[in-house]
Amino acid sequence: MKNYIAYCGLDCETCEAHIATVNNDNNLRVKVAKEWSELNKVEITPEMINCAGCRIDGVKTPFCDSLCPIRQCALGKAVETCGDCSEMSTCEKLEIITGNNEEALKRLKG
Repeated sequence: MKNYIAYCGLDCETCEAHIATVNNDNNLRVKVAKEWSELNKVEITPEMINCAGCRIDGVKTPFCDSLCPIRQCALGKAVETCGDCSEMSTCEKLEIITGNNEEALKRLKG
């Protein structure tokens, strides 16, 4: 499985925070911070928009680093992705992503 597939099945390579990090694109960081602040109704600053990838060593956004319940669960269970977890089909945490993202679910099912 690709290293840039997050525990939840999202593709980190298509994430604008990852793209901004890889390209050191401050304009994209500003854009993403504004969008994510409005979407999540919290203040997200451009400085927070740095992420190497969910399962890649390196910098993470504050949410991905310590607040994402899916990532924290997968780290605790020491699975490569949620696709390796026996509870994947009934997981309410994962349903937040896979419930409206068929591609993420396909990636996990491999």
